Formats: sequence, C-alpha cells, structure tokens
Amino acid sequence: MVTADDVRELALRLPRTTEGLVRESVRFRVGRIVYLAFSPDETTMGFAFPKEERDALIASAPDRFQLPRPSDLRFNWVHVRLDRLEPAEMRELVLDAWRMVVPKRVAAALDERALDLPPSGHAGAPEPPATGEDAASS
Repeated sequence: MVTADDVRELALRLPRTTEGLVRESVRFRVGRIVYLAFSPDETTMGFAFPKEERDALIASAPDRFQLPRPSDLRFNWVHVRLDRLEPAEMRELVLDAWRMVVPKRVAAALDERALDLPPSGHAGAPEPPATGEDAASS
C-alpha cells in the first residue's frame, strides 16, 4: 500500500517540482503544469497519463484506476486509489507523469539512482525482515 507521504517524498526529489495547495487539494507541478494531485482526503491520486492509453490502463485494473470527472476528460489524466498501489508501481506512474511535463533534456538527465530509491519494478528492492518461522529456519 502507498500513502500520499510516499508519493510526496518521491515527487519532491524530482527536478523543477513544486508542491502547492489548490482548493484543499495538494498538487505537484512543474512550472504551471500539474502532473500529480491528491483528493482532499488523500485516498486518490490523479496523474498525467496519455489519453490514447487511458482506456487500456483502466481496463487492466478497474478496481484501481478510474477516469477523471467528465469535465477533465479533455486532459491527459487518470485517477488511482492509493491503497491499491504497490510502491514500485507508484514510482513508475509518478516518474512517467513527471516526464510528460518536463523538457526532454531534463527528463533524460535524471539519474534515478540519485533519487535514493530502489529501481523500477521489484528487482533490487530490499527483502522484508525475516519473522517467526522464517527466522527459525535460517
């Protein structure tokens, strides 16, 4: 499960990102372009996503991903329930949304290792600590 604080920690490490509050909603932007936003209760995150790929993403996991409200369908935007996201998936969504709004040279210059996070996907992520029977069998 991912929290708004997990997203905030990553987003604020991305070059040119600023955080702001607009109508009780925390938003992250580059310049004037918003690429991430939380619902006021921080259970849902909206993020920049290509319109032409939006239906496929939602169809792949309708219990997690949702269309934005009808007035926002004209934008490159999708919503996701944070309690249904894994950390690696959140990382990928946030980085891809950020890459949509920064100049290509800024995106190309990002050294993901400098973000001090595990690489995309589960490879390289730390193993959970051994507990109970796992520790006894070691």
